[in-house]
Amino acid sequence: MKIFDEMFFQDSQVRLPYQYFQDWFNNQVPELLQKKSLDAENVFRKTGITFAVYGNEQASERLIPFDIVPRIISGQEWRLLEQGIEQRVIALNAFLDDIYHRQEIIRAGRIPKEIIIHNSVFLPEMMGFRPPGNIYTHIIGIDIVRTSENEFFVLEDNARTPSGVSYMLENRETMLQLFPELFHRIRVRSVENYPQLLRQSLIKTAPPSCLSSPTIAVLTPGVYNSAYYEHAFLAEQMGAELVEGTDMRVIDGHVTMRTTEGYKVVDIIYRRVDDAYLDPLTFNPHSVLGIAGLMDVYKAGKVTIANAPGTGIADDKAIYSYMPDIIEFYTGRKAILRNVPTWRCAESESLAYVIDHIHELVVKEVHGSGGYGMLIGPASTKKQREEFIAKLKHKPNNYIAQPTLAISTCPILTDNGLAPRHVDLRPFVLVSDQVRITPGGLTRVALKEGSLVVNSSQGGGTKDTWVLND
Repeated sequence: MKIFDEMFFQDSQVRLPYQYFQDWFNNQVPELLQKKSLDAENVFRKTGITFAVYGNEQASERLIPFDIVPRIISGQEWRLLEQGIEQRVIALNAFLDDIYHRQEIIRAGRIPKEIIIHNSVFLPEMMGFRPPGNIYTHIIGIDIVRTSENEFFVLEDNARTPSGVSYMLENRETMLQLFPELFHRIRVRSVENYPQLLRQSLIKTAPPSCLSSPTIAVLTPGVYNSAYYEHAFLAEQMGAELVEGTDMRVIDGHVTMRTTEGYKVVDIIYRRVDDAYLDPLTFNPHSVLGIAGLMDVYKAGKVTIANAPGTGIADDKAIYSYMPDIIEFYTGRKAILRNVPTWRCAESESLAYVIDHIHELVVKEVHGSGGYGMLIGPASTKKQREEFIAKLKHKPNNYIAQPTLAISTCPILTDNGLAPRHVDLRPFVLVSDQVRITPGGLTRVALKEGSLVVNSSQGGGTKDTWVLND
């Protein structure tokens, strides 16, 4: 299978974006680079940059492996990505507004009604309601891969509670500490102002009832959540309050948080709690993570929730397969960034094809994440395929399938020097009065040779992403 190496041509010549880095790398002492790699690990350990691994009692908290070789993207490449990403997030917001109001895209026959109204992440409670500023997806993470033809594809949209931005920021901070001379030599676009941009973007969507400087709170499920480090990090960096559901209550028609001086009104909630647990009076009555009565205050226009409840319908993997139609319907243009070809197993012909070709496909759960609940056909055993076929037949609408992509590689530092590993990219997008796209994003890397799974929970790591200012 042909693989696109982002640093080297097939004749081992260095591609243009990496030339300055390669010149620098050739003059480094390998032992000192290995020491720098250990220094980076110590920085992460001292800072407490960890993630939780569920179902693993022996290692519930792990460091995310960090590779010190940056992933470098030219300014020209990034401009193309920016155009495609902006087009995509505009379409996603328009789609959400339509689905929760007139449902014109269904009337036009571009999406089947059943895939919306029978979808567990579609919230009837949001029908007819427009959030402050008419913004549904305030923070979006778009997962992008590069294929053997040197073409970018969108692998997944993350429109609910996308994570990873804190690792992007810490990766850059660590690289600045370890290799300041590189940043003097190579013009890299900054990502450090993301927390300030996030705060500014959220303030732009404050509810109409907010007449002064809004109070922002980051709502976290608590310290046992896999992304708790990020929740605390962003709250601190934004100058926002970090709160749990038990810190909050509805008083006199407002959401308030407990302080040493009594309860204080909260205007904007950057929630990192799933829909089902946001409000026990509206959704799961057993939830202790949310705020009783939150949805009533929200619908009264007295608080902003970012991202809005019900945004999961926009990043559902079954909906993903309709994204080219969604983009064209709401923007009037073909998608700049293409989708990966997708078979919807809910359709009988597609299901038959997937079962016959399961050895060569990647099969994913519609609501799955983190690399769990998926089958990578070429790397699977006969027993695993048979078990997955049984799942497909039992509940076909729970799965989609895609071809096994020859996704691009970037080099990592090993004991024997540079070695290629597969990567993806998650740029982060802020939406309010305008679309703000962080230059670069989080590059996730499959550290195991030959592996295509980049998720940290499945053995992957991260690296700093450099967008050149050319």
